[in-house]
Amino acid sequence: MTQTAPDILRIAVAQLNPTVGEVAGNLAKAREARADAARQGADLVLYTELFLAGYPPEDLVLKPAFLKACEKAAQDFAKDTADGGPGVIIGTPLKRKSGTHNSIVFADGGKIIAERYKLDLPNYGEFDEKRVFQAGPELQGPVNFRGVRIGIPICEDIWGDIAVCETLAESGAEILLVPNGSPYYRAKIDVRHQVVIRQVIETGLPMIYANQLGGQDELIFDGASFAIGADKTLAFQMSQFEEAVDVTTWKRKGETWACSEGPMSKIPDREEADYRACMLGLRDYVNKNGFKNVVLGLSGGIDSAICAALAVDALGEERLRTIMMPYRYTSKDSLKDAEDCARALGCRYDIVPISEPVEGFKHALTQLFEGTQEGITEENLQSRARGTILMAISNKFGSMVVTTGNKSEMSVGYATLYGDMNGGFNPIKDLYKMQVYALSRWRNTHVPPGALGPSGEVIPKNIIDKAPSAELRENQTDQDSLPPYPVLDDILECLVENEMGVDDIVARGHDRATVTRVEHLLYIAEYKRRQAAPGVKITRKNFGRDRRYPITNRFRDRG
Repeated sequence: MTQTAPDILRIAVAQLNPTVGEVAGNLAKAREARADAARQGADLVLYTELFLAGYPPEDLVLKPAFLKACEKAAQDFAKDTADGGPGVIIGTPLKRKSGTHNSIVFADGGKIIAERYKLDLPNYGEFDEKRVFQAGPELQGPVNFRGVRIGIPICEDIWGDIAVCETLAESGAEILLVPNGSPYYRAKIDVRHQVVIRQVIETGLPMIYANQLGGQDELIFDGASFAIGADKTLAFQMSQFEEAVDVTTWKRKGETWACSEGPMSKIPDREEADYRACMLGLRDYVNKNGFKNVVLGLSGGIDSAICAALAVDALGEERLRTIMMPYRYTSKDSLKDAEDCARALGCRYDIVPISEPVEGFKHALTQLFEGTQEGITEENLQSRARGTILMAISNKFGSMVVTTGNKSEMSVGYATLYGDMNGGFNPIKDLYKMQVYALSRWRNTHVPPGALGPSGEVIPKNIIDKAPSAELRENQTDQDSLPPYPVLDDILECLVENEMGVDDIVARGHDRATVTRVEHLLYIAEYKRRQAAPGVKITRKNFGRDRRYPITNRFRDRG
């Protein structure tokens, strides 16, 4: 009996927040989304890449018990479709004779009707899928779903040079549905749109791009799922940084499918997107790792202030404890600014003076340090005393320490190991200093969707206006030992994100001696960054997954 091809297809996109390794929980979340889609009249639900495993599962894929649990979840989910409701396309790792594959399972009518395997495995930047997966042995054609031929490339299959989409079109695909795990970086949505438009132009087919949501260690998945029609226009756009199950309606017009109904969400501007990425990353890291609350050192400076705001927005005021740890160089302004910030955010604020522990350390070292001059070593004792106090509070009360160093400081080593670098997670690790200021100003006039913090000025104006200082000696400012932050940040962006040579950076108007000094500081601080807490990825190249420079490194660019 010939199956009659429908003229209308309702496709739900499940933009959800799975947890890596929580297979049963991810299956429950998938089932809930399918039930929601069924109530909305969906024929088919498209989930994201490796949804049942969580993405990226990294070396969990090497564990046979994990693969077995994922496949069983996929089989159980397939059985659910015997109820006559929507079919499902869901990502899972599968071990087959040809290897372990990044796969999707297509289920309908109570059974698995097709499997498809990712062909193009990314192995750059934050991706290292070739470590744990094998590419699919061959490209398989479109899947016939209730009379509609659906092509299913998986994430990188539409980004790379392998002609997956063209081959699917030549094999008779009518529409392309793509499950993705595409991490956030600034302006990434525009990049995704261009990638999809290129494939639409080459194939003549509409493409639905479903993207994962949520934080996974350093990576943030921002959702923002969308579709580009065969006419190369935006067919629908889902929200960014928010879970959603949206049903889109597609109608056949001749030989082409066109979207007649779907969401058209507004995409946040740069500051809002970056802030929400940091907020989501902190929230998911804390919650998915089972921490009840967090603690941070509130110094009266801009970095700790924005981290406090992010913590309250992400977790709520009752889950943040702030600690001011003054010493003889702590100014009255800093004491007032820290208290004002805590009061504005509504979080707990305690003062723990560090004079006794610092002087105790100095006394213990008097004999060993006899005949030497005081300097950075003694300054770092202050930072390390503060770090020890925060870790003691963490141990005693089970609070995760939020560390607060920005990318400018981490780049040039302006941070103390086992001191202010102590902590479990850093929400501003990938924000340069000037970006921290920009986001602080933005937060004082906006409350991001989903934030649990208050409206109004939450970062006192004096914190934003005053010269930044670690306050480790009398009248110290950061600019005593570093170039002005606008200069430093531009040089660092050239060196880190763009891998530019010294001559090219000098040609932008920078002083050569300053550039070579910053390059030197960048290289010699690598050992510190290797020991730093993980933090949210915001730029194209963060420290950690994206940039892997050797610690032992004598190269210097002398032009």
